[in-house]
Amino acid sequence: MQSALLDPRRIDPRRIVLGLVLAAIALALIAGGGWLIALGGSAYYLLAGLAVIGSAWLIARGDRRGIWLYGAMLIGTLLWALAESGGNSWGLQARILAPVVLGLWVGWPYIRRIGARGLIVVAIAVAVLLAVLLHLGDRTEAPVTTAAASSAPADWQHYGNTIAGTRFSPASQITPGNVAGLERAWTYRTGIKQSRMGFETTPLMVNDTLYLCTPNNVIVALDPDTGARRWQYDPKVNAPPTGTCRGVSYYRVPNATGPCAERILTATTDARLLAVDATTGAPCSGFGTGGAVDLRVGMGRVDKGYYYVSSAPAIVRGNVILGGWVLDGQYVGEPSGVIRGFDAVTGQFAWAWDMERPDDHGLPPPGKTYSHGTPNSWGPISADEVLGLVYLPMGNSTPDYWGGHRSATSEKFTDAVVALDAATGHLRWSFQTARHDLWDYDVAGQPTLIDLPLGGRTVPALAQATKRGELFLLDRRTGTPLKKVEDRPVPQGAAPGDFTAPTQPFSVGLPSFDDTVIRERTMWGATPIDQLWCRIKFRQARYEGPMTPPGIRPSITYPSYLGGIDWGGISVDPERHLAIVNWNRMANYTRLVPRADATGVKPSIDGGIHVGDPVPQIGTPFALFTGAFLSPLGIPCTEPPYGKIGVVDLVSGKMVWQRPLGSAAGSGPLDLRSHLPIPMGVPNQGGSLTTRTGLIFIAASQDRAIWAFEVSSGRKLWQSALPVGGHANPMTYVSAKTGRQYVVIADGGNASLHSGSGDYVIAFALPRGR
Repeated sequence: MQSALLDPRRIDPRRIVLGLVLAAIALALIAGGGWLIALGGSAYYLLAGLAVIGSAWLIARGDRRGIWLYGAMLIGTLLWALAESGGNSWGLQARILAPVVLGLWVGWPYIRRIGARGLIVVAIAVAVLLAVLLHLGDRTEAPVTTAAASSAPADWQHYGNTIAGTRFSPASQITPGNVAGLERAWTYRTGIKQSRMGFETTPLMVNDTLYLCTPNNVIVALDPDTGARRWQYDPKVNAPPTGTCRGVSYYRVPNATGPCAERILTATTDARLLAVDATTGAPCSGFGTGGAVDLRVGMGRVDKGYYYVSSAPAIVRGNVILGGWVLDGQYVGEPSGVIRGFDAVTGQFAWAWDMERPDDHGLPPPGKTYSHGTPNSWGPISADEVLGLVYLPMGNSTPDYWGGHRSATSEKFTDAVVALDAATGHLRWSFQTARHDLWDYDVAGQPTLIDLPLGGRTVPALAQATKRGELFLLDRRTGTPLKKVEDRPVPQGAAPGDFTAPTQPFSVGLPSFDDTVIRERTMWGATPIDQLWCRIKFRQARYEGPMTPPGIRPSITYPSYLGGIDWGGISVDPERHLAIVNWNRMANYTRLVPRADATGVKPSIDGGIHVGDPVPQIGTPFALFTGAFLSPLGIPCTEPPYGKIGVVDLVSGKMVWQRPLGSAAGSGPLDLRSHLPIPMGVPNQGGSLTTRTGLIFIAASQDRAIWAFEVSSGRKLWQSALPVGGHANPMTYVSAKTGRQYVVIADGGNASLHSGSGDYVIAFALPRGR
């Protein structure tokens, strides 16, 4: 008996609706496919569109051959998908999932005839497909190693636990064997969540008190067992919309007693260095003026939000040492990237390193300023007290995407790791990770210090992760590479008036954290139509591999300015000689706009920056448009995973394991949360910590969760939901009072990652008595 849906003698509205849907899809495929062919791309979309329009016509007329034609198109699509993707699961999904789902509607007159058993088979097939997607990237289970529990007190006295920035804790109460029992112990809410950048602080734990800062630099002291507030100090900052505070620093004055013998120091988003008593929160009256030092001295013009300190200062050999964050891309000659030291007791100026005045470490003479527009250091700093060196990750000169105006000195220190004498500010060495940066590849992550057995001796090493997705291993005494670094040719052809470096350094002795060379066939999408859109945009842009320079024609930058590895940096296990790395796999779409066509693009008036807004670059021939390479649905145009985590053996130089970080639960098309736990790996900001018992704790991703992974295998051992995205580095400590080990994360979300907005500090611990 013929189905009414396929009876050409009847006009069935259902058939007409299906025909119209197919026709709309076909027209998009035909138009876009023809455009893609004209750009030199794949002919599949045009051919598929012709098949679908034929199917639509036949189905609308009640001709069953329309179903068979659609089925033939599906078979062709499968063969083409296998040929293009090589069996890559994500590549197959983008090409065949949507056509197959639509095919269930197209073929329903036949599917309904196969009865209950047939429907069960179809349901099982769909379930298997979903199961495959849900377990993409999961690790096979490995034996779990455990360590003996311990309740010995363990503090967290620096931003990275140690001044070396290891983010490693000897605390051993929480083990791979019991971590699954972690539960929320307490939550503290600051009441402050106005920053677009979120809540990026990592608390300190010193002498039975937890210390942290809010995005507007309110300093808070908490009880480590209950989260109850002991005191807070509000410096009343004039904060820009995108200000942040990643941490505070602790200092004990030698041989001192009384008020401010122990003090908390931090710097603010309106450019002040503060010192308060660690016990009461009262300003240290003997530090600067009323407990504050004005960091604008010697800087010249500093508009709101154009210069401030976003990361915790380092305190080395009695000096508080800090760089500063400079607003990206506004105009030539923005505030200086000068590095300065101040006496940790008095706040008195100690020294400055102004790279354009290398032999003068004092304040500028009257009427002069520190050199404007030089590379700045906004990420966390580390130090070696024995060597007396402080290590600074350096950014780029402003503006970022056109560099014809930069001085030879600025070129030398762009994207470098710089070692300065902590007592005098004299330059000891520098190592450059990228030359003539035209991509916003600041070195943002904290340099991480670790002693390694190499060549039969123990070598004091420094591991530096970069936004390029490279990890460099250096001798921290000299800056000499300990693993092979190779200069390789990179694409040439800069915008008019600019130039490109002919070669760039690649850390070939360690794994690259994304050496992907994207192609048209690696464009992705939730459906073939948005994948087609991404392919057209790819063909329209210039892309010749890593470090393709920007120009008037759109270009693709991969990795994007998000990284690679951003300010969250890495953690290390100094006993197993392992580096724990989380990174992004995203592309940017960039275009320089001639000044005559960008007359309405003006510098920020309040220090606020918004992703997607044009960047003025006043003083150069071009304004800039750049942002994530996304489809119209807001989905990345490159294939998943978009975020990963892995472990590298720093002695052998080998990757131990890697896996996607995060799921699709907290993201989706049109910025809607899908709530699907598909482990596709998502963009992340923030870092990890690792413990002696072999655990990694990390949040960082879009999907509002914190995890524990086994360091030896990558096996996920624990997960807990968070109210919003936890884009901060977690920390851990053991309470001297109760003996409980806590894991703490600042949970504030992030506007650019669309992960919510919050003001939470959340602590996790094992149930009492375990």
